[in-house]
Order: sequence, then structure tokens, then C-alpha cells
Amino acid sequence: MLRNPQISAKALFPFCRSMSRMLGAGVDVRKALKTSSANTRDPRLTESVAEVLQLIAKGDDLTDSFRAQERRYPPLFLDLLRVGEQTGSVPEIFESLADYYEAHVNRMREFRSQIAWPVIQLTAAVLIIGFLIYILGILGESQAGETQDILGLGLVGARGATIWFTTAFCLTFFGWVGYLLATRNLAGQMALHPFLMKIPGVGYCMKAFAIARFSWCFALTQKAGMPLRPSIESSLKATSNGAFVAAIPHVWRDLAEGETLTTALKATTLFPTEYLHMVDTAEQTGTVPEMLDRLSRTFDEDAHRAMTWLTGLIAKLIWGLVACFIGFIVISFFMRYVEMLNSFMCISTH
Repeated sequence: MLRNPQISAKALFPFCRSMSRMLGAGVDVRKALKTSSANTRDPRLTESVAEVLQLIAKGDDLTDSFRAQERRYPPLFLDLLRVGEQTGSVPEIFESLADYYEAHVNRMREFRSQIAWPVIQLTAAVLIIGFLIYILGILGESQAGETQDILGLGLVGARGATIWFTTAFCLTFFGWVGYLLATRNLAGQMALHPFLMKIPGVGYCMKAFAIARFSWCFALTQKAGMPLRPSIESSLKATSNGAFVAAIPHVWRDLAEGETLTTALKATTLFPTEYLHMVDTAEQTGTVPEMLDRLSRTFDEDAHRAMTWLTGLIAKLIWGLVACFIGFIVISFFMRYVEMLNSFMCISTH
């Protein structure tokens, strides 16, 4: 199925925020769960919480009850919830998760708002081109009833416009479906994301977001008392980047062999030198969680700036393509006009 089985971050952040507030105020966990899931617009959350309540009523703890619904929840949610129960800090964990998912929602909202105008431009360009193919194909009909290919694209009239629109729709649809299928499984992410990270601009933006998420999650899990191995695994998975997830066994192998965190991260070639120097300094002073917490905010800001630059570049590229096509039309009309003048001159000389 194309729809992600996991509950959306848009539904999770108000749920986590409500859970944090009520549990912090001493409200019974079953009442807090029922109240927090009551106003959600995501039916998957309502259904899963209802099943969680049934398991709690049978005697299961909060973590095991949610883990029975693991298809519905991100691994980070389940991992941190277990740490919260073990350390008695469930309200604080829910508050941190709420901050994380709310930030994710805001980033996606910002990205969509920035990419909306380039997408509108591209859609308008496709529609205008199809309309011109149709109109100019009709205008280019000869007296013998043969349609002239004025644009030189091999597409003329109603049939040409139909082929143009069908091709544009199929490329968009199958490209989007292919991307969704690739990013909904780990193997696809490991194959696609390293490729995308090699694209100038796109790669920097993806890497900055991934490092920000890794830093935030590692700082949070270490402060919560999670053991090192699950902390590393959860943090690299939290990046939602296949290249970073693929590095999990290599990072843990180096750490298990006695290497420092800086050396293990450096071996992945995914982290910039500046970042590694600061992590190395933090290791020497015993302040790794605090340093990574600060770095997460820094790289998040860098990622936002990169995303703004990237969407601006995409808009310029689309404008450039439209301008090139307009120029192509003008030249085609000019050449057509010259050809007609030459024909008239040949006729007049005879």
C-alpha cells in the first residue's frame, strides 16, 4: 500500500504533548491515553490506542502495549518510551517526543510552502506547452489538410497534446510512486539516499537534516540513560536517511573494538570535519550529550538555510526551462516565417 502504516507525526506531536502534561500532573495512564487520543484526526492512532488500553487492562506495561502496535509507531517512539519507563521519566520522554515531532511537522510545512511556487510554475509550463501544441497544430494545417509540426517536437494538434499530457502525467505519477515505494522500506532507502546525497545542494541539505536528528536523538537517549548500543542504533535510525542507517553495524563494530565515538563516526565519512572536532572535544571533557544537543540546533538551522537555497534554485531552473521553451517557440516561428518568405520569393521568380 502507498499509505504509510505508521501514524503521522502531525498526529503524534499533540498526542505526546497531551500525554506529557497529564502524566506530569499525575493523571492515570489509562485516562491520559483515552483523552489524548480522543481528538486526533488520524484513525490509526485512535485504533491503536484502543488496543493499547485493552492490553494495559490485561496487565501489560505501557511499553509492551505500544510495542504490540509497532507497525503503527516509529522505532524512536518505542525505544524512548521503554527508557522512560525504566528511568521513571515517561512524562519527560513524551515532552521530548512532542518537541521532536512538532519540529518535524514544521519542517515539512515549511518545505511544502517553499516548493509550492516552483511546482505551480512547472505545472503551468506543462499546461501551456500542451495548449500550444494543440492550438499551433490546428493553425499549422496546410491547405491539403496535413498538419505541420510548427514546434519541431513531433507533437501536433489534439493527438500531440494528448500524448504530451499523458507522458507528463505518467512520468510524474510513476516517479512519485517509485519514490514512495523506495522510501517505505529500508533496502530502498539504503539504495536511494546515498545516490541523492551525491547531488550538489540536495546532498548537503539531506546530510544537515540527518546530522541534526542524530545529534538530538543521541543527546536525548544518553541523558535518559539508554545503553550505548541501542542509543547509537536509535539515533542513526532517527535520521530517516538510508546512508546513516547503513552505517549502524560499522559504527557499533568500531565502538565495540574500543574506538572512540569520534573515530567511529569519522569512519562513516558522513560527518563533516568540524562536527568531528567538536565531538572529540566533548568526549575529552565528558560533555558529549550537551555538545550534541547544541550541534543539533546548529545543523537544523543550516539545513533550513540549505533548503531555502535549494528551493530557490529549483524555481530558477524551472523559469530557465520555461524561458528556453519560449525562445524555442520564437525561433521556430521565425524559421517558419523565413521558410514562407523563401517560398513566396521562389514562386514570384517563376
